[in-house]
Amino acid sequence: MRTDARPGGAVRGDPPDDPLTEALRTGPFHLALRTAVRRRGLALHRIRHHLAEQGLQVSLTSLSYWQRGERVPARTESVQVVRALEHILDITPGALVRLLEPAPGATAGTPRAARRYQELIGSDTAILHLLEQLDCPTEDRLHTVSQSEQVHLGPGRELWRREIQQLVRAHRGNVDRYVSIYEGDPGCDITRVRVDPLDNCRVGRVRSDRAASLLAVELVFDRPLTLGETQPFRYRITDGTGGECTEYTRGFRYPVGHYLLQVYFTPPTLPVRCYRFTRRSAQAPRHRVTQIPLNGYHSAHLTEQDAGPGIVGLAWEWD
Repeated sequence: MRTDARPGGAVRGDPPDDPLTEALRTGPFHLALRTAVRRRGLALHRIRHHLAEQGLQVSLTSLSYWQRGERVPARTESVQVVRALEHILDITPGALVRLLEPAPGATAGTPRAARRYQELIGSDTAILHLLEQLDCPTEDRLHTVSQSEQVHLGPGRELWRREIQQLVRAHRGNVDRYVSIYEGDPGCDITRVRVDPLDNCRVGRVRSDRAASLLAVELVFDRPLTLGETQPFRYRITDGTGGECTEYTRGFRYPVGHYLLQVYFTPPTLPVRCYRFTRRSAQAPRHRVTQIPLNGYHSAHLTEQDAGPGIVGLAWEWD
């Protein structure tokens, strides 16, 4: 019986910064599964054979979907397969199953699955068109481990500037860039929006849609990442051309370890009240609406710890 109880539950003897150890510690499930399969050196058809020897039937298609994050084991019998996978892949019992547990605040029985990009943005084809111009797959190759954003509103109630500090992890090898999407408020002149790299990245290709007030920008790293490798980077977006701003949201396709959003207002133009909320998608109604105070520094904030996929945001009301 194994007694290795180090965080993450990788095989005994792995160094603390081993990609499998880290993937099992932070997820998401499909990245941990893919990393474990690669470490073990087994093809999917061999894994399926080992499962069949234990009386567990699962299709190659399902295994492939699980590895890519397009599906997640949810049924009781599927979770039994995951427990068997832990044995086949020689990792600590429970290490993969733990990544299927619901995020705090999620509906019971809802797994920590990835969400398809289209589930978040709905029918907004303009965003998809920009991503296509950058040859960026919507089932992207990175996920956010942690993120901190500072959003500043100007005296005219406009969104003036936002600064983002982000830590991402590669789902596969040879990933050397992150694509950031910016959507301006009504009246925004997207041609005047500026993107400044601040740390560990540079600006690559930029594409815009003036009619939709959309901007897509590549933030390029200094080298390609390997599977499971992380990359911190920081950048700033300056606008100030749009009309009155009444909310700010951030969508996540994968579970995120930590997210902090701070919104700063410029006196004397202050909101009368602020709220935090979540949404399942861009067109969905707000849920978990909670009023939050404006502090003495004229800012409001929200923080999410170990949150599941979806949209979180702050909204405010002007007088």
